[in-house]
Amino acid sequence: MVSDVRSGITGGAAPSAAPSSTSSSALSATTPVTFGGLFGWLHPAAGRRGVVLCGAHGFEQLAAHRPWRALAEGLAAAGCPTLRFDYPGEGDSGDASDAGEVRVETCVAAIGQAVRFLREATGVTEVVLVGLRLGANLAVLATQAEPVDRLVLLAPAATGRAYLREMRLRARTVGGVAEGPGPVQTQTQAQASDSLSVGGFRLGPAFLADLQNLDASAIVRPPAPQVLLLASETKALAARLTALGSEVEAGPFPGLAALIGDPIFAEIPDAAFARVTAFAAAGMTRTEPAVPLRLAPARLDGPGWTEAPVRFRPDLFGIQCSPRRREPDAPTVLFVSTGMTVHSGWGRQTTDLARSLAADGVPSLRFDLAGIGDSGDRPDARKPPFAPDGFEDIRRALDAVAETGSRVVLVGNCSGAYAAFQALCRDARVDGALLINLYCFDWDPGQDVDAVIRQVFGSTSTYAALLTRGATWRRLLSGQIRVGAIGATLARRGLATALRRLRRLVKPVSPGGSAARRVARLRRRGATIRLIYSAGDPGLAALRRHLGRSPGRADRRLGAPVTIVPDIDHNLSSAEAQALLGRHLREVLRAVQDAPRPNSVPAPRTLDPRAVARVVLGRA
Repeated sequence: MVSDVRSGITGGAAPSAAPSSTSSSALSATTPVTFGGLFGWLHPAAGRRGVVLCGAHGFEQLAAHRPWRALAEGLAAAGCPTLRFDYPGEGDSGDASDAGEVRVETCVAAIGQAVRFLREATGVTEVVLVGLRLGANLAVLATQAEPVDRLVLLAPAATGRAYLREMRLRARTVGGVAEGPGPVQTQTQAQASDSLSVGGFRLGPAFLADLQNLDASAIVRPPAPQVLLLASETKALAARLTALGSEVEAGPFPGLAALIGDPIFAEIPDAAFARVTAFAAAGMTRTEPAVPLRLAPARLDGPGWTEAPVRFRPDLFGIQCSPRRREPDAPTVLFVSTGMTVHSGWGRQTTDLARSLAADGVPSLRFDLAGIGDSGDRPDARKPPFAPDGFEDIRRALDAVAETGSRVVLVGNCSGAYAAFQALCRDARVDGALLINLYCFDWDPGQDVDAVIRQVFGSTSTYAALLTRGATWRRLLSGQIRVGAIGATLARRGLATALRRLRRLVKPVSPGGSAARRVARLRRRGATIRLIYSAGDPGLAALRRHLGRSPGRADRRLGAPVTIVPDIDHNLSSAEAQALLGRHLREVLRAVQDAPRPNSVPAPRTLDPRAVARVVLGRA
């Protein structure tokens, strides 16, 4: 069900919070939907021509998520009811099958489901498919069984084999650093011969076999009467589509690399998206008023879990994952956004972990901080990572679950761990936290977030790690690496670090005292705190600086050993790393569950159904 949260998580039929900006207005008009085991977003409009957005796959769509949402909002503003959705096994949708194996035919069938759902829900008489990257190839195949009126192909792969070559290259370059500061690793997890992992998204053997035979030009029927093709190379595919009888408009796709390259630096390709919107809406018939939406409550059910979308003020969004049978006194887990990664997580890990916890009786809420994923923009328009007030969004999520009386455990990685630590220190309603690769306890406002993240590939620890490799020594000896430039870079960074430390002595960053003092207060409060690091992660420097360099000092201050794990990347991309994370999280939950309950925490209570009804009807 769609929920509009004011003072707790409550049921509702539609969001009703007052919009605070253009983005907020578009967000409040948007409705989460579920159909056929899929999760999506419907952007209503008054036109009789609807649009289904077929996103890219895996890591590329993770990067493009927020710009893709902006495209949907632009299409709706132009009068086209627009549906965007997650493929089976991705985002917030259900699994592809009992075996969890995604197939090309499964994704193609999902597009057909989306087209039919859009027609039924909005009453549109025409449909436009817009596909991005692999989604463009899937859209072409979908038209062979589900006719559409217009088709937009954005940078489709020439063949599945070409796409796989690109993905294998990306698998070696998307390591643990795309989210934020972390050790440079070309690919931390070994690639099995029958599978491929790109940024934590696994392509199984069946899917790889399907891609080997994928060919956008191998269709036998025209995919649509009118086609817009934007790509770096359009000649061959445009000729094939024209020969089949389609009227093809072709051109370049400027801004593609910035759209799908990295979640934290993704940019909206304004010119390309404007052309897509103009093509989709050209000659469209409008109706006034808009056709009423015919929607059932948004809800997904799985083995041991039930999920429903929730909204809470000002315009934050999340997914509540509830167990069918809740374990007595089980804490609620709040998953905090990492970097610019949407609430489903890097490699969809958060969705999978939340559902696994629910099967064990543990509820959770995974949500987007302001400026991330499906939440509204930040008022200051800055990027969310390491924002000085990011913990306030966590407080709002705490408000949303406080009425249940449940204990709360926060989980975050890197910048998400930073926001979680700040909230843990400031809000006594938090009973524990699992912090992964915590980069810093306090962010120095004198540092530029973008600059720090972009310098990860050139960090001090990176040079130290590279110099241990034989190939690097050979490059040094041959003169391919300039030692003087490296030395100058390290010297500048050393000076900058010294100046920042001097500033902190004069004017401390945190008003709460040193990190060690705050940790001590947390322990006196009875809060549980656990830290996990990838071996060599830059965050270890802050840990040693603030909690002790001598062996065991940080462990004694925290009351538990700091876990340092070799051979995992910054984002814990591998299945083994995720299994380890799940084990540690369950240990934290048990520790919180076994701890004496502070008197300040209210006893668990259920929500008053009459109060829920008042919220639903807008009379709260």
